[in-house]
Amino acid sequence: MTYQRFIALGDSFTEGMTDEIIAGNFRGWADRVSDVLSKESSEFTYVNLAIRGKLVKQVAEDQVPQALPFINGKETLVSFHAGANDVLRPNYKPENVFPIYNEAVRKLAATGATLMLFTVLERTGNTGKTADMWAERFGTFNKNVRAMATEVGAIIVDANEEKFLSDRRLLAFDRLHLNDLGHDRVAQGVLEVLGMPFNPSWRTPLPPAKPTPWLVKKAISIAWFFSFALPWIWRRVRGKSSGDGRSAKYPIPTSWPLS
Repeated sequence: MTYQRFIALGDSFTEGMTDEIIAGNFRGWADRVSDVLSKESSEFTYVNLAIRGKLVKQVAEDQVPQALPFINGKETLVSFHAGANDVLRPNYKPENVFPIYNEAVRKLAATGATLMLFTVLERTGNTGKTADMWAERFGTFNKNVRAMATEVGAIIVDANEEKFLSDRRLLAFDRLHLNDLGHDRVAQGVLEVLGMPFNPSWRTPLPPAKPTPWLVKKAISIAWFFSFALPWIWRRVRGKSSGDGRSAKYPIPTSWPLS
């Protein structure tokens, strides 16, 4: 399949945080995929409506309507990844989130576009009751994603099939978003699923990590808390989001790659 257009919807994962910055924007796995797709068609265009911090309701109500006019059948690839931010909220209720997610997926599928959905990594290497709680939450979320992919015939990218993706060295300093290596691995995995040229070494686990001295670990954790955890808590207390006031980086079909 040669795609004439790629439309990416979602939150920080699809926006590209925290990959390298190019032309003032995070690059991200979707940009990297577009680099390859653009080589297959001289008429290829790219739309990225994803904005960090967005909940599934916001993606469904704001981004999906923006995307619909740009879809032109199967030659349009649409990626939809939303809901992870909802799962992380203390008041998360799947019975409220799943219907919104499912309606958005059905609406996108009804356009005849080639639709791609993502699961969320259930295990990140942590252990204990809290880790088990997150694994259960994301496991239930993923079951719904897989069910919807089956219902509408969507392509599914399942992060849980590759255990090495839980390696923390694929994450940025904030311990939440992917770094450039992580985004490249996701991009190669997506390209493989799409049947496009990809680098097979993306499946190769990183070499064993060297042990970090306890004092260094402690210093890193303190720096992380004040740089990322505390601001996140402060935003939650005020009902704010990291995406407030932000706009999509490529809101209209954009010739790719950027000149």
